[in-house]
Amino acid sequence: MTRELATDAPFSQVIDLTELTTTDAETGRYAGVIDPTWTIGPKVHGGTMVAASAAAATRWLTEADASYARMAPIAASSDFLGAPDPGKVEYAVHIRKKGRQICLVDAELIQNDRTLVRTAFTFGHLDATATRWSGPDTDMPAEPTDTALRYTPDSPMGKIVHVSQSAHVLLDPTWGEFLRGETGDPRLRLWIRPFDGDEADPLARAAFAMMAADMSPPVPMNLGHFGWSPTVQMTTYLRRVPAPGWLRVIATSREVGERMFDEDQLVLDCTGAVVAQSRQLALIPAK
Repeated sequence: MTRELATDAPFSQVIDLTELTTTDAETGRYAGVIDPTWTIGPKVHGGTMVAASAAAATRWLTEADASYARMAPIAASSDFLGAPDPGKVEYAVHIRKKGRQICLVDAELIQNDRTLVRTAFTFGHLDATATRWSGPDTDMPAEPTDTALRYTPDSPMGKIVHVSQSAHVLLDPTWGEFLRGETGDPRLRLWIRPFDGDEADPLARAAFAMMAADMSPPVPMNLGHFGWSPTVQMTTYLRRVPAPGWLRVIATSREVGERMFDEDQLVLDCTGAVVAQSRQLALIPAK
């Protein structure tokens, strides 16, 4: 299996699936390919797996009944049983409930005959109009500042976060004390934007927003804890289709404990609207 990074592997390729034949009429099966560029280190990026599984769940639900075509995966609860390698993967999808307002769909990401990610999806209708109320405005600029640190193939972060090979990713240094050899609160901010080909399609933008909700580095880095932080469980919400343009990702933690930490990630589009959110429990790396 090649680990050569593509220079332009659009996110739309991740969610471009091929239906497989199956003897089980209740289960949909799809084949997909996740390019090595959508990895953190050697393994597939967690948010990418969630978004790809959502694409499979959406295909099976809408192919089962076209009346659900306007629904979207508004919530995803994911358990990570293993860490997939980039390359060929399969998805097995089963519908648990169909309703006019809410549908429930389970999806498994499978590689080498092993289920590595299991996600329970809640389907519903996305918000499409102005919000009734929104929390305090963030002081994070809608677009990257001149001091923002771009992930490039030669940069320390770009060598690990290969997503920057197929998307624009920049870290806000004002919250990144670890960049200066200092410690600070467990919080980080970054900007991310798909390459031009993915911005034209609203469905690709929505899937990209789900992926972006897991884009921040582990926030304990600001406390001096570096290394792999395995996700124990993650819940992702999709609120609306983002407007074309930059997404802002704001990551914070309520508590960094002895063995585990929580991390919330809030994704805003260029208009300031909340487009996606996530909360995960992860294991803290050794200091």
